[in-house]
Amino acid sequence: MSQEFIVETSARHVHVTQEALEILFGKGAALTKKKDLSQPGQFACEERVEVVGPKKSLANVSILGPVRSACQVELSATDARSIGIAAPIRESGDIAGSGACKLVGPCGEVELSEGVIVAKRHIHLTPADAEELGVKDKDVVYVKVDTDGRKAILGDVVCRVSDKFARAMHIDTDESNAIGAGPGLTGTIWRM
Repeated sequence: MSQEFIVETSARHVHVTQEALEILFGKGAALTKKKDLSQPGQFACEERVEVVGPKKSLANVSILGPVRSACQVELSATDARSIGIAAPIRESGDIAGSGACKLVGPCGEVELSEGVIVAKRHIHLTPADAEELGVKDKDVVYVKVDTDGRKAILGDVVCRVSDKFARAMHIDTDESNAIGAGPGLTGTIWRM
């Protein structure tokens, strides 16, 4: 099998609880699947919200489903700064003490006292993928990408291992633009 994995750009998005979804879109609201994502069971939704910070807001931000146990907003560092939010670089789910914002939907608003992060770059792997690549859950590695004119080695990449995952690395839009990423980009773990 190949040592490569796909490198995908994860654009700004929001995860919501069922309670927040109903405040934003009305009682009994459900997420409407627009398209499946690379991770099993994950999907982009038709529903979109406005993310409001102290300086300005980002309109038309996609919600990803399914609903979660806590609301989380994932922005690039550029997005966060542009709307005045100090968003720490964190793994998904690690929102304690992170940035605050307001979410605005067609039926209501939700104030988040925390939950805004810049997602730490990471690789989703199955246990078999991890064994093949010689890594384990929570290992931090370097990844080499060969883009046209912007080859790079990205550090601080967290390996996330679960039988619920599919093999793919996720970077945000700032990182994607910096390396000139495009469709079909692959990476490999780089060992010094």
